[in-house]
Amino acid sequence: MGNVVDTLIDRVYRDALDNHDGEVAGYIPELAAVPADSFGICIATVDGYVYERGDTRSPFTIQSISKPFTYALALADRGRVAVGEKIDVEPSGEPFNEISLDPQTERPRNPMINAGAITAASLVAGADPADRFRRIRAAYSAYAGRELDFNKAVYASEARTGHRNRAIGHMLRSFDIITEDPDDAVDLYFRQCSIDVTCRDLSLMAATLANNGVNPVTSATVLDSDLVEQVLSVMATCGMYDAAGEWLADVGLPAKSGVGGGIVAVLPGQIGIAVYSPRLDRHGNSVRGVQACRALSRELELHFLHVTRASRSSVRARYTVAEAPSRMRRPAAERALLDEVGYHSRVYELHGDLLFAGAEAAVREMANAESFLEAVVIDVRRVDDVGDVAATMLAAARSDLAAQGCGVALVDPDGLLGESASDLTGRGGRVFVDLDSALQWCEDVLLELHGPEADARQQIALSEHPMLAALGEPQRTLLEEVLDTVRFHRDDCIAARGTPPSGLFLILSGRVSSTVTDAHGVVHRIMTLSAGMSFGEMPLILRTPWLHDMRADTEVTAAVLSPQVYDDIAAHRPDLEVALLQRLAAGAYEQLDLALRSVVRSGVGPLR
Repeated sequence: MGNVVDTLIDRVYRDALDNHDGEVAGYIPELAAVPADSFGICIATVDGYVYERGDTRSPFTIQSISKPFTYALALADRGRVAVGEKIDVEPSGEPFNEISLDPQTERPRNPMINAGAITAASLVAGADPADRFRRIRAAYSAYAGRELDFNKAVYASEARTGHRNRAIGHMLRSFDIITEDPDDAVDLYFRQCSIDVTCRDLSLMAATLANNGVNPVTSATVLDSDLVEQVLSVMATCGMYDAAGEWLADVGLPAKSGVGGGIVAVLPGQIGIAVYSPRLDRHGNSVRGVQACRALSRELELHFLHVTRASRSSVRARYTVAEAPSRMRRPAAERALLDEVGYHSRVYELHGDLLFAGAEAAVREMANAESFLEAVVIDVRRVDDVGDVAATMLAAARSDLAAQGCGVALVDPDGLLGESASDLTGRGGRVFVDLDSALQWCEDVLLELHGPEADARQQIALSEHPMLAALGEPQRTLLEEVLDTVRFHRDDCIAARGTPPSGLFLILSGRVSSTVTDAHGVVHRIMTLSAGMSFGEMPLILRTPWLHDMRADTEVTAAVLSPQVYDDIAAHRPDLEVALLQRLAAGAYEQLDLALRSVVRSGVGPLR
């Protein structure tokens, strides 16, 4: 099922689709014959998910995109020092096929131009050229996560026409950069350029570099992390030939292009991008590829100098209200129902700096689960900063969920997403200042959809209250006679912190919350109680002042056992006192169970 990222990629694709500038690489006969207007875009994340649009499964030859991967293999085989003695890492400012060396060092200026790439191929270890090519092909396949094919027709075409590259090879031999037969090195370079890939393959190859050398699909370590840094550094400064400076300023991603029409780009720790379109500009770079990468970088805020501290995933925790309920004490029937239907809910706690990659992980999860979700809470209290693209993506994801009939709420006390706490009562668009209020809302949504009518849950008769229902008939009759019925208006303070005990309160209708106020005047809700619950037990039994405030959230009706009546029961009806204490102990146990199940919200995870 698509999500907002698919929509963004589709827009970039459609915008570039009408661009027919540039020409295919006519100097290689086989490349001149490819469909000029083929076009595909892929984005692969570091957890192995691939977004695709267009001709992403059509094979084409890798060409110069092979250069960073062969350079990586040479580094792994020979080490940085040995390779550095043969190949510099400075931008050339010249075309990729220039027959020249640095006048000072007499070495190829970098491994991304042909002179450096031929040298890198000669440095790959192997018993003979065939063995070297086998290792190169195996390395590319490990990056792609599948066995890649060799295109014999393109190889033959390049071998017939590659006289300039042979001249480069002999120049390298004359300066002892290559110490063996230069024709073998050039032939190996032709072969590596003739390996077939798809746009999807390239995106996973780029994602492997983004993932510190570990293929995100196979989990195979393809390249040591310190060498990944070296390869990406050279790609950033040299990968786009004599257009590298403009690319770095505009797009801001380590990248490599190929005359076959492909471009790969890497955002370290986050994503790999691949674009395929054969029409090339004067630098030898794909016209549509450059346009698409520039648009993706701008739209998704991918410039590598605009980084996120929490790049791998913004989702700190995910759970349902069955796994981590609110602190609202609910009747056993409601709790059982929530345990049964809680999987229809999801809470996403986000954290870190929220840019494209972080938001992508969250919206993808929501899109994959939206078919069965009925209530979603997105908690951004631990998010430090939100990029414009992330805010747009989350807003689109919320709209998509709402369109599927799913209620969505934000926990956003600081208004990071541009919305403030709302008094809306609908199942969509709610904004809360604390997580527990959002969890309570989430539970209410599920109960409304799957439980009895709301009015039936909001009030009970005194005889139905669990405190009385478990008593014998004589005890229940006596207790009903001594209880006083009281009513409170919404926001009434029923009991204040520090005041003497005022009795045992049995809630018959409405909701009551216990709260504390900190030194800054911020009110924190501890627990919410509803019909069938009770409060005031501990102050009454221990004769201690109230430790918190008790406030009516709605119109409330309660039956009250005053301290004086309780003392009279203790003196003359010890059997009733024991029965009451047993019921109070059972309620305390239920509250402990609720607290333990809420531990998940502290990062411990669901209890087994």
